[in-house]
Amino acid sequence: MQNAAVAAPAPATPTQLTATPIVIPPLNDGERWTGIVSVGTQLHHVILLPGDFVGNWKASSAWAKEQGGELPSHLEQSLLWAELKDQFQADWYWSCEQHASYPGYAWVQSFYDGYQHFDPTDDYYRARAVRRVTI
Repeated sequence: MQNAAVAAPAPATPTQLTATPIVIPPLNDGERWTGIVSVGTQLHHVILLPGDFVGNWKASSAWAKEQGGELPSHLEQSLLWAELKDQFQADWYWSCEQHASYPGYAWVQSFYDGYQHFDPTDDYYRARAVRRVTI
């Protein structure tokens, strides 16, 4: 029996990775750029607005809109905890997201220890507003 030559597969064409520079959008007085978040296939900058509010979820949501933003999502709150926790009191903050399975509950984030959970929307917590700039 003769030795059969086995052909090795051709090397794959290397993928070229290119870095795209991040261009931080213009910031207004008191705003802090936090980072970039991906929601599905959409990327956006997260910008923390100045100011702080204490109230229930509905009042906090209205306050955030008056500031020109919205309450952050709980994903954005994770980014805020990682990047700008020194801009927050060591307290609980509302997110913009109500719990999918429990009407009347919304997600909150602790800026004391980073923990997230959901609580009744008529409870009183702190709030910060963010604005989003689509990339």
